[in-house]
Amino acid sequence: MKYSYKDTNVAATGWKNTRSIFWSTVITLLGIACFPANPLVLTGILEADSYLPLLVIGGIIWAFGMILVMAPIVMFPRQGGVPEGQRFIETTRLVDTGIYGVVRHPQYLGGILSIFVTTLLWWPHWLFGLLGFLGALVIYLGAREEDRRLVEKFGDEYSRYMQRVPRMNILLGLVRLLRRQ
Repeated sequence: MKYSYKDTNVAATGWKNTRSIFWSTVITLLGIACFPANPLVLTGILEADSYLPLLVIGGIIWAFGMILVMAPIVMFPRQGGVPEGQRFIETTRLVDTGIYGVVRHPQYLGGILSIFVTTLLWWPHWLFGLLGFLGALVIYLGAREEDRRLVEKFGDEYSRYMQRVPRMNILLGLVRLLRRQ
Protein backbone atom coordinates (compact mmCIF):
# COMPACT_ATOMS: atom_id res chain seq x y z
CA MET A 1 0.00 0.00 0.00
CA LYS A 2 1.39 3.41 -0.98
CA TYR A 3 1.16 6.19 1.57
CA SER A 4 1.13 9.86 0.71
CA TYR A 5 2.70 12.56 2.87
CA LYS A 6 -0.69 13.38 4.36
CA ASP A 7 -1.43 9.71 5.15
CA THR A 8 1.80 9.19 7.10
CA ASN A 9 1.88 12.54 8.89
CA VAL A 10 0.62 11.71 12.38
CA ALA A 11 -0.45 15.27 13.13
CA ALA A 12 -2.31 15.63 9.83
CA THR A 13 -4.27 12.39 10.24
CA GLY A 14 -5.30 13.04 13.82
CA TRP A 15 -3.54 9.85 15.03
CA LYS A 16 -5.61 7.62 12.73
CA ASN A 17 -2.65 5.96 11.06
CA THR A 18 -1.95 2.69 12.91
CA ARG A 19 1.68 2.55 11.83
CA SER A 20 2.33 6.05 13.14
CA ILE A 21 0.55 5.28 16.40
CA PHE A 22 2.67 2.17 16.90
CA TRP A 23 6.00 3.91 16.32
CA SER A 24 4.97 6.95 18.35
CA THR A 25 4.08 4.63 21.23
CA VAL A 26 7.40 2.77 20.95
CA ILE A 27 9.46 5.96 20.98
CA THR A 28 7.39 7.40 23.84
CA LEU A 29 7.92 4.28 25.98
CA LEU A 30 11.64 4.21 25.18
CA GLY A 31 11.85 7.93 25.94
CA ILE A 32 10.17 7.47 29.32
CA ALA A 33 12.35 4.46 30.18
CA CYS A 34 15.48 6.41 29.22
CA PHE A 35 14.54 9.89 30.42
CA PRO A 36 17.53 11.53 32.15
CA ALA A 37 15.56 12.12 35.39
CA ASN A 38 15.05 8.40 35.21
CA PRO A 39 12.00 6.82 36.83
CA LEU A 40 13.67 3.40 37.02
CA VAL A 41 16.60 4.81 38.99
CA LEU A 42 14.69 7.36 41.07
CA THR A 43 12.15 4.76 42.27
CA GLY A 44 14.90 2.29 43.17
CA ILE A 45 13.80 -0.33 40.62
CA LEU A 46 17.22 -0.13 38.98
CA GLU A 47 20.49 0.64 40.70
CA ALA A 48 22.91 2.66 38.64
CA ASP A 49 25.89 4.62 39.89
CA SER A 50 26.59 8.10 38.63
CA TYR A 51 29.96 9.81 38.22
CA LEU A 52 30.48 13.57 38.39
CA PRO A 53 32.46 13.94 35.13
CA LEU A 54 29.80 11.98 33.24
CA LEU A 55 27.03 14.04 34.89
CA VAL A 56 28.71 17.25 33.69
CA ILE A 57 29.30 15.95 30.15
CA GLY A 58 25.74 14.61 30.09
CA GLY A 59 24.39 17.99 31.19
CA ILE A 60 26.22 19.74 28.36
CA ILE A 61 24.99 17.17 25.83
CA TRP A 62 21.45 17.46 27.22
CA ALA A 63 21.48 21.27 26.83
CA PHE A 64 22.84 21.02 23.27
CA GLY A 65 20.26 18.36 22.42
CA MET A 66 17.43 20.52 23.74
CA ILE A 67 18.59 23.44 21.59
CA LEU A 68 18.41 21.13 18.57
CA VAL A 69 14.95 19.92 19.62
CA MET A 70 13.72 23.53 19.73
CA ALA A 71 15.23 24.51 16.34
CA PRO A 72 12.20 23.81 14.14
CA ILE A 73 9.82 25.48 16.59
CA VAL A 74 11.80 28.70 16.15
CA MET A 75 12.99 28.41 12.54
CA PHE A 76 10.00 26.96 10.68
CA PRO A 77 7.54 29.79 11.38
CA ARG A 78 10.20 32.37 10.43
CA GLN A 79 11.67 30.71 7.33
CA GLY A 80 9.38 27.87 6.32
CA GLY A 81 6.43 29.86 5.00
CA VAL A 82 4.06 28.51 7.64
CA PRO A 83 0.58 29.95 6.96
CA GLU A 84 -0.80 32.11 9.76
CA GLY A 85 -2.65 30.09 12.37
CA GLN A 86 -1.01 26.79 11.31
CA ARG A 87 1.31 24.65 13.41
CA PHE A 88 5.04 25.15 12.98
CA ILE A 89 5.38 21.85 11.06
CA GLU A 90 3.09 23.02 8.23
CA THR A 91 5.91 24.50 6.15
CA THR A 92 5.44 25.53 2.55
CA ARG A 93 9.14 26.24 1.89
CA LEU A 94 12.19 24.09 2.50
CA VAL A 95 14.33 25.42 5.36
CA ASP A 96 18.00 24.75 4.60
CA THR A 97 19.83 27.47 6.53
CA GLY A 98 21.12 27.70 10.08
CA ILE A 99 21.24 24.30 11.76
CA TYR A 100 19.32 22.93 8.75
CA GLY A 101 22.40 23.72 6.67
CA VAL A 102 24.35 21.34 8.92
CA VAL A 103 21.91 18.45 9.49
CA ARG A 104 18.51 17.71 7.95
CA HIS A 105 16.92 16.46 11.17
CA PRO A 106 18.21 18.47 14.14
CA GLN A 107 15.09 17.73 16.18
CA TYR A 108 15.63 13.97 15.86
CA LEU A 109 19.35 14.30 16.62
CA GLY A 110 18.51 16.46 19.62
CA GLY A 111 16.12 13.81 20.89
CA ILE A 112 18.78 11.13 20.64
CA LEU A 113 21.32 13.31 22.44
CA SER A 114 19.08 14.76 25.15
CA ILE A 115 17.29 11.55 26.05
CA PHE A 116 19.26 8.47 25.15
CA VAL A 117 22.90 9.65 25.26
CA THR A 118 22.40 11.82 28.35
CA THR A 119 20.70 9.02 30.28
CA LEU A 120 23.52 6.60 29.53
CA LEU A 121 26.07 9.16 30.72
CA TRP A 122 24.13 10.03 33.87
CA TRP A 123 23.24 6.44 34.72
CA PRO A 124 25.82 4.13 33.09
CA HIS A 125 23.99 0.82 33.02
CA TRP A 126 23.77 -1.83 30.30
CA LEU A 127 19.96 -1.52 30.18
CA PHE A 128 20.16 2.17 29.25
CA GLY A 129 22.76 1.31 26.62
CA LEU A 130 20.41 -1.24 25.08
CA LEU A 131 17.29 0.93 25.33
CA GLY A 132 19.24 3.94 24.07
CA PHE A 133 20.42 1.99 21.04
CA LEU A 134 16.86 0.87 20.29
CA GLY A 135 15.54 4.41 20.78
CA ALA A 136 18.19 5.90 18.51
CA LEU A 137 17.42 3.24 15.88
CA VAL A 138 13.69 4.01 15.96
CA ILE A 139 14.40 7.75 15.67
CA TYR A 140 16.84 7.13 12.80
CA LEU A 141 14.24 5.04 10.96
CA GLY A 142 11.72 7.83 11.57
CA ALA A 143 14.14 10.32 10.02
CA ARG A 144 14.50 8.08 6.95
CA GLU A 145 10.71 7.94 6.62
CA GLU A 146 10.54 11.71 7.05
CA ASP A 147 13.07 12.10 4.20
CA ARG A 148 10.78 10.05 1.94
CA ARG A 149 7.79 12.22 2.85
CA LEU A 150 9.75 15.41 2.30
CA VAL A 151 10.96 14.28 -1.13
CA GLU A 152 7.30 13.73 -1.96
CA LYS A 153 6.39 17.16 -0.59
CA PHE A 154 9.30 19.26 -1.96
CA GLY A 155 10.51 17.12 -4.90
CA ASP A 156 13.91 17.68 -6.52
CA GLU A 157 14.70 20.60 -4.22
CA TYR A 158 14.69 18.23 -1.24
CA SER A 159 16.62 15.55 -3.17
CA ARG A 160 19.38 18.09 -3.85
CA TYR A 161 19.28 19.14 -0.19
CA MET A 162 19.75 15.48 0.82
CA GLN A 163 22.91 15.34 -1.31
CA ARG A 164 24.30 18.48 0.34
CA VAL A 165 23.37 18.00 4.00
CA PRO A 166 23.67 14.78 6.05
CA ARG A 167 20.67 13.36 7.89
CA MET A 168 22.03 13.63 11.46
CA ASN A 169 25.84 13.50 11.31
CA ILE A 170 26.63 16.92 12.74
CA LEU A 171 30.42 16.61 12.30
CA LEU A 172 30.13 15.73 8.61
CA GLY A 173 27.56 18.50 8.24
CA LEU A 174 29.94 21.07 9.72
CA VAL A 175 32.76 19.94 7.42
CA ARG A 176 30.47 20.17 4.37
CA LEU A 177 29.19 23.58 5.47
CA LEU A 178 32.72 24.93 5.84
CA ARG A 179 33.66 23.59 2.40
CA ARG A 180 30.62 25.29 0.83
CA GLN A 181 31.58 28.67 2.32
